[in-house]
Amino acid sequence: MQDIEIYNKLTTIFPRDVILSGVSMKEYTTMKVGGKADFMVLADSIENIRKCVNLLSSQNVPFLIMGNGSNLLFTDNGYHGVIIKIGPAISNTEVDGDIITAEAGALLSSVANLAMENSLTGLEFAFGIPGTIGGAAYMNAGAYDGEMKQVIIESLCIDKEGRYITLRGDEHNFSYRHSRMQDEDLICLKVKLKLNRGNKEEIKAKMAELSARRREKQPLTYPSAGSIFKRPPGAFAGKLIDDCGLRGYRIGGAQVSDKHCGFIINTGNATASDVLALIKHVQETVYKNFGKLLELEVKIIGG
Repeated sequence: MQDIEIYNKLTTIFPRDVILSGVSMKEYTTMKVGGKADFMVLADSIENIRKCVNLLSSQNVPFLIMGNGSNLLFTDNGYHGVIIKIGPAISNTEVDGDIITAEAGALLSSVANLAMENSLTGLEFAFGIPGTIGGAAYMNAGAYDGEMKQVIIESLCIDKEGRYITLRGDEHNFSYRHSRMQDEDLICLKVKLKLNRGNKEEIKAKMAELSARRREKQPLTYPSAGSIFKRPPGAFAGKLIDDCGLRGYRIGGAQVSDKHCGFIINTGNATASDVLALIKHVQETVYKNFGKLLELEVKIIGG
């Protein structure tokens, strides 16, 4: 299908001002690298996401759902298709007792703050994760011994044909950085979180403590995609990389962080090719030295 045809189809669902073309993915990802996407729609409602998915699937137009872009790495070739961005327009939250319902575009940090303001504990670990609740559910995001599987009790999703599906409890098939949503290509639209009553000041103090630990140990002043690699069984990716002498190693503008070797940072002018070349070098070096294959935690998009 020609670009003009795709654009015209999208205008049957969305107002023109939320349909963007030739979008630089540097501006929409936390790593600040990547080429251009043919189209991006800034989704304005859950039902319009469903309609858009249904339309694009029926026309065999490639599409991708994204939230805050904190766990995506677009190649320099960009993306040939339509990116459906779930952001502030789909970020409503609601508190009912110890249950928080949050739409997929709500930032994790905002939902954690909401929990704290309502004296609800269990989401402190998520306060500093720079993603949306939908992306966090999809990948079972976690930090500091907490993960989304501990708090999510229900998710409203759609499949690639635009059919609504509700997952409850164990139906999520959560495991380390994994969920059923990944297996079945489901798109998370809304989640319910079950938290516990707690002391507001203690919750606030815990969040402050974890924030301080992040600032101390993570390179938060540089663009990055967070932890690049999953934790290998019986080891830590950052330590393996450090033990290979790769702390501070760089290719072009991409560098293994001096502060935390599990992070690759953009020192200012990195290309996606720099980042990918560095990832490959780190994987090969760690495998050569320790026989462990570091699997990616981030998702690479594009050819």
